[in-house]
Amino acid sequence: MPSVPSALELAASLDDELDPELLALPDPPRRERTLTVVVLALAAALSLAMVFALRGDVAYALADRTPAGIGELRTTSSETLAGNENRLVHAEGMLGAAGGIRYERPFVDDTFRTLPVAGRDDLWVDVRVPSGLESGRWEPPRGFTGRLVRFGGAGPRHRGLASAIGRTTGSGVPPRAWLIIDGEDPESARWTLLLAILFLGFAVWNGMAIARIVRTVR
Repeated sequence: MPSVPSALELAASLDDELDPELLALPDPPRRERTLTVVVLALAAALSLAMVFALRGDVAYALADRTPAGIGELRTTSSETLAGNENRLVHAEGMLGAAGGIRYERPFVDDTFRTLPVAGRDDLWVDVRVPSGLESGRWEPPRGFTGRLVRFGGAGPRHRGLASAIGRTTGSGVPPRAWLIIDGEDPESARWTLLLAILFLGFAVWNGMAIARIVRTVR
């Protein structure tokens, strides 16, 4: 009857079977692994920051499509404007001919003008001018239906507009001035909702990747 090997004999046999080449391999690359975790964490943080920056645009994309009437722009109160911030509004008024700017966007034939409301410097309207109608005789409309926001919350396509007005006209836009983006309804802002979902998914994916790496290390 064969004898049962002792624990010392088993340990000795296992030591004999260890491949010296495997033992000579370097330790796992901890520095590279740490760098990977840092990069993933930074990407997740930036993605969440973009979601936070788009929160106003996402809220507007989900807002009521029925415009709220705010009356005559020259006389409407600051309380009325604040009560309808980031909403679709309808208003009437005359825009000033001076103090605004004209600009263009890539891949769009139409031009755009941002003009102050006549008699006010804290309320502006961004108007789209159809291609072919831009001329010295062009007159802005008297009725507007669009998104009411502060200049600072006007969305990706209008970020930096206040500073551009200041550089062009020499007179800056007052702090916390209002802007009506004529023609921008909640449905036209749905693309920001998809963009926010994309960034949120990217942040979740990076978080799961970090969790897998940390769990493997443990």
